[in-house]
Amino acid sequence: MHRRTWLLLPAGVSLLAGLDAALLLLEVPAPVDAAHLPTAHGILMVLGFLGTLISLERAVALRSPWAYAAPALLGAGGVMLAAGPRLLGQALLIDGLVAFLAIAVLLEGRQGDGATAVEVLAVSHALAAAILWTRLEVSALLPLLVGFVVWTIAAERVELARLTLGRGADHRLLVLAAVYAAGSATALLSPAIGSRLAALTLVALCAWLPRHDVARHTIRSRGLPRFSAAAMLAAWGWLAVAALTWLAIGPPTGRASYDIVVHGVFLGFAMSMVLAHAPVILPAVIRRPLPYRAFLWLPLVVLHVALAARVAGDVSGIDRLWQAGGVGTVAALLLLPVTAITSVLLGPDTSRREPAPVPQKVHT
Repeated sequence: MHRRTWLLLPAGVSLLAGLDAALLLLEVPAPVDAAHLPTAHGILMVLGFLGTLISLERAVALRSPWAYAAPALLGAGGVMLAAGPRLLGQALLIDGLVAFLAIAVLLEGRQGDGATAVEVLAVSHALAAAILWTRLEVSALLPLLVGFVVWTIAAERVELARLTLGRGADHRLLVLAAVYAAGSATALLSPAIGSRLAALTLVALCAWLPRHDVARHTIRSRGLPRFSAAAMLAAWGWLAVAALTWLAIGPPTGRASYDIVVHGVFLGFAMSMVLAHAPVILPAVIRRPLPYRAFLWLPLVVLHVALAARVAGDVSGIDRLWQAGGVGTVAALLLLPVTAITSVLLGPDTSRREPAPVPQKVHT
């Protein structure tokens, strides 16, 4: 096992703790009935799990030993939050995001383009959220947490679509991200105005970027390219639904609006993008191939069907459907590491020739 693989273990702890908290919030039986977990659910999933994964990929790209402090600290912060010491967990998350921001700044200086500048802005959102979480509730930090996830992924997609986007794409992305940042900052003082400005920016992003995404063409392919394209196109669809809902209602305070906005972004969009990129990004981190196999579709299909059921339960007021959908999304996220590990352990698929994977962004 490559030494970097060990840095994935704390991310796994954050994922398991976050999913346990999700079950508690759904008011269904959970393996660990800990009162502190539900209040840390969002932070565990976004900063503890996704933050560790994304910072680890950036640390690999930077190729400097000190950069691994970012995923190590973020992972440790997630573990502490899962165990209970909230103040220590908060401190570790903040330290990890400071290191992550340093990585992003150095990568931006190396490449000097708009996409990497947007990544700096995205990590700044996460750092601000971690700092403010020492004083505010997670619900007040929603625009900051959304900004971290969405603009990180959007920058990655612009890197891949430069040939079809044409000149000026980096500038347009940077302008949109800057407007979003203004909205997320305004939302701290005026949630209704700031949230709608942020949501309007996401609507503009969804109207522009997916039209040029390579996934629109590779969806007609086979194997891994088709799987990745389906995951990415579904992700953009959920982001559009979440953004339009957010724009219409402002800060989500009801259960239905909260599920559509929050889980539309972090499950429908972010986790679907994780599934799309995992077969290419994960091998670069662990130095082991992750061959494409048909069972990789299982967590993707379960995720989107369950999320749709959860939202339908909210809209219809059918609590059992809402709970079933929520439990289904938990199952989908548990299936993600299970299917990935299984594919790695089975080794290369020699029964057929795999289509070439869609090239992913690599920092140099």
